[in-house]
Amino acid sequence: MWDRVLDRMLRQFFVAGALDILYPDGTCRRYGPGQGAALRITLTDPALPRRLVLSTELALGEAYMDGTLVIEGDDLDRFFTLVSTNAAQSDAGWRRWALRLRRAKRVLDQYNPAHRARENVAHHYDLSGELYDLFLDADRQYSCAYFTDPSLTLEQAQDAKKHHIAAKLCLSPDMEVFEIGCGWGGMALTLAQDYGVRVLGVTLSREQHKVATERAAAAGLSDRVRFELRDYRAVRGSFDRVLSIGMFEHVGVPHYREYFDAVRDRLRPDGVALIHTIGRIAPPGATSPWITKYIFPGGYVPALSEMSSAVEEAGLYPTDLEIWRLHYAETLRHWHDRFLANQGRARALYDDRFCRMWRYYLKASEHTFRHNRQAVFQMQIAHRPDAVPLTRDYLYPSPATRQMRAA
Repeated sequence: MWDRVLDRMLRQFFVAGALDILYPDGTCRRYGPGQGAALRITLTDPALPRRLVLSTELALGEAYMDGTLVIEGDDLDRFFTLVSTNAAQSDAGWRRWALRLRRAKRVLDQYNPAHRARENVAHHYDLSGELYDLFLDADRQYSCAYFTDPSLTLEQAQDAKKHHIAAKLCLSPDMEVFEIGCGWGGMALTLAQDYGVRVLGVTLSREQHKVATERAAAAGLSDRVRFELRDYRAVRGSFDRVLSIGMFEHVGVPHYREYFDAVRDRLRPDGVALIHTIGRIAPPGATSPWITKYIFPGGYVPALSEMSSAVEEAGLYPTDLEIWRLHYAETLRHWHDRFLANQGRARALYDDRFCRMWRYYLKASEHTFRHNRQAVFQMQIAHRPDAVPLTRDYLYPSPATRQMRAA
């Protein structure tokens, strides 16, 4: 019975390309109108059709992790291109119902008071530090890089990201900067070293806090940069600048107003804040249940309307908004290729199932940015409309100015 139900669902879904599925009973069926060679998938677990019917996205990811869904040539790029293309074109009724159910429970999924936020952060960011060394750049920038030229290396693109953000902060020496979600400290150390500011960075990850503190001491910057294991909502005082990179995705819609109220309250009257976050170029939605369970519990990619509404309610003034298109897809491609090259070391840290999970996460994310209307928002906000220059010329310094900064 479940084979027949799944067959009907897939025939509604695949309206482009071609996919051959070999079912556990030995039956092979083709989906999609495409001609020529089809991508072939083998289902080896008799229970898998039922699981795919009842929770398609979750079961799909789990089956790949378990090895009960085998993709021909392990070609995740081809698989996700086919799935993403059809997701953008298909109007299958069962997908609408699945999305309604996910939206109905998203408030519960995104409820992130301080204690739950700590648990969610630990799930992902307190994994072995060696794991992140396998695929990130040397500075451990775990957010979208900025490819000002397609030929840039990952290290160069991450450096370009940091300095582009620094330009948007309009920094002067000895300014005080509050970084919400400091990661392993790379951005804070760059701001202190290259721009002469003082930084307070907070994180809920014990592993990140330990590494960031050690890096500040090793760089001789402990007098200018301090890192605290603390929820951003517990910080008091005021700052010239507030910065948040890749953290807003973990806030959760029920806490957006609370978040921007905190940004407002920490920002001095003439201050500037920069929020860098993944965003959906679509109406509000819901997080994939597989991502919620295995990668980012409590995570959610905001629609611009949701983010903007919270900024308005907090009484803040948007002074600039930039949309980075496809930069994160390229970043994730670099991360995946580096992880794949180091997969043997990752397997020694964890196991085959973890490696398949991580590759699935990186490739699914890359193709979401390529095909499914996802980008990066950089929103610059302030109390006053004249807190930053009135044109964007200051973001693109002359070669002479760049040379002075490098010296």
